[in-house]
Amino acid sequence: MTVIRPLCRLHFTAADVAFVLAALGRRPSDLDALRQLLTDDASRDQLLDSPALYQAVLEGTGCLNISPYLYFYVLVRHVLRAAGVESREVADYVAELLAEFTRTERTGARLPGEPQPLEYFYEMLAALPRVEERQAFALRTHIGNQALYYSGLFNERIAQRARRKGFPDVGYYEGIGEANFAAASHDRWAARLGLSELLALLAAAFHRTRMALNELAERLLSLGDDGSHYDRLLIRAGA
Repeated sequence: MTVIRPLCRLHFTAADVAFVLAALGRRPSDLDALRQLLTDDASRDQLLDSPALYQAVLEGTGCLNISPYLYFYVLVRHVLRAAGVESREVADYVAELLAEFTRTERTGARLPGEPQPLEYFYEMLAALPRVEERQAFALRTHIGNQALYYSGLFNERIAQRARRKGFPDVGYYEGIGEANFAAASHDRWAARLGLSELLALLAAAFHRTRMALNELAERLLSLGDDGSHYDRLLIRAGA
């Protein structure tokens, strides 16, 4: 089990750069200038915030020839800013989380020596006292990640199960996610990895981040009867 880091913007590929150039370059003479800007971190971040790039990603038909990192970062950054979460580090972390968790095997917490990954919150919470310190830190961040992933993308399913079968509601996911991000932010491993401030931000902004992901999921579902955008969000990205 590894700790997710806000490194999404470092994973961009040559195809990603080509997509950005095509989306933002109106004239051939624009391309050289844009290439130069993409090599500078501050300028690159400004380009990634472009509404034109967001529309190009959101409205692209078929299978986009871009990495899941660019795909998720552009979409997540847009909805988070609209929700008042301005931190690029939070957007980067959440995009990295989605890129990782869309691979089904990543949602479980695999501990050393355990034959099967832990799939449920009660299993993960029960494991915390028996694992060593660094694994406990990783497990707490994983609980926060999993709570955000499911409540952000599957909130309607959670609500239906809560109404019909008495399962925990979205408030439970928010509570357990906030609590574990907050606890992880005070861990000495968070300080060693430079994640203390970011994890505290994720705890404080959990509700707004979850609501932003709810909006993103609804927007993707509304883009056509075939559901291709939402399918890509949940399954294909990161494959």
